[in-house]
Amino acid sequence: MKKVAVQDAVGMILCHDITKVIPGEFKGAAFKRNHVICQEDVEELLSLGKEHIYVWEENAGEIHEDDAAVRMAQAVMGENIRYTEPQEGKTTLISTEKGLLRIKSSLLYEINSIEHVTIPSLPSNFKVEVDQKIAAARIVPLVTKEENIRKVEELCILHGPVFSVQPYKKLKVGIVITGSEVFKGRIKDKFGPVIRKKVDYFGAEIIGQEYCPDELELIQGKIYEFMDKKADLIIMTGGMSVDPDDLTPGAIRGTGAEVITYGVPVQPGNMFMLAYLRGVPILGVPGAAAYYKTTVLDAVLPKIFTCETLSKNDFIRMGEGGLCSNCQMCQYPNCYFCR
Repeated sequence: MKKVAVQDAVGMILCHDITKVIPGEFKGAAFKRNHVICQEDVEELLSLGKEHIYVWEENAGEIHEDDAAVRMAQAVMGENIRYTEPQEGKTTLISTEKGLLRIKSSLLYEINSIEHVTIPSLPSNFKVEVDQKIAAARIVPLVTKEENIRKVEELCILHGPVFSVQPYKKLKVGIVITGSEVFKGRIKDKFGPVIRKKVDYFGAEIIGQEYCPDELELIQGKIYEFMDKKADLIIMTGGMSVDPDDLTPGAIRGTGAEVITYGVPVQPGNMFMLAYLRGVPILGVPGAAAYYKTTVLDAVLPKIFTCETLSKNDFIRMGEGGLCSNCQMCQYPNCYFCR
């Protein structure tokens, strides 16, 4: 690539976009790559602070920012992702499915360590919608050595793509609302509508919602009933505190389920429970879910609906970022909570 004075560039082909910015009004390309400079362009280019333009030199071993962006995008993108045509040297990776963004973090770190390469993204395990921007790719200068882009491609051939979007599965869900006060009609059920709304987002098939008094054997019986109905997920609400008459955790344990965690370093939702019974996740949801818009349940459900098997360590890691600020206008998932 070589530098040419604007006044001497008439008839030459511009090899990069030239951006124009009007604060608060416009930001975009005033001149596009491959534009042929004409005499009328000279004053406009000078007003944009461009006293020189750049044209290609043959056999320089370099790659243009647009071509680099496309090649990087093609290398790092996996399932259920598309990319846009480059604009001003960068291309954007877009989700084609509603699901959970998965990122090979160590691979992304290694790629971003390559000279001139920049690929920012949303965080891993982020809930994404169809057509949502998930990452971008560009090089810092106008051109880079082609070997830098080949390094990106070779790493992705070796380790697989950096990004993928895992769609949610249509799970069959059973809901058990525990508490004698609800069962006997003394108070209105506040859990059911909340849980239904949350699982509806994932396209769940709700195969039943049962009410149960505070009796250990009856609570266990409801779990067994949903297991017999081939539930993929059982959600238990109520009776999750440490009070002696709160029996839900004991009932879950009594089925022989493997308890992954009872209690998590997250607020709201400290008393959350996860167990697996013959591979079926059972969630014990504390009372916070009926009051707060966002709790640990919102961080766990996307992983459950992508059929991820969670471990105790997954919950321990939630501690950093696990204290919700209870913002007046909730922005979740566009915030730090449970990242």
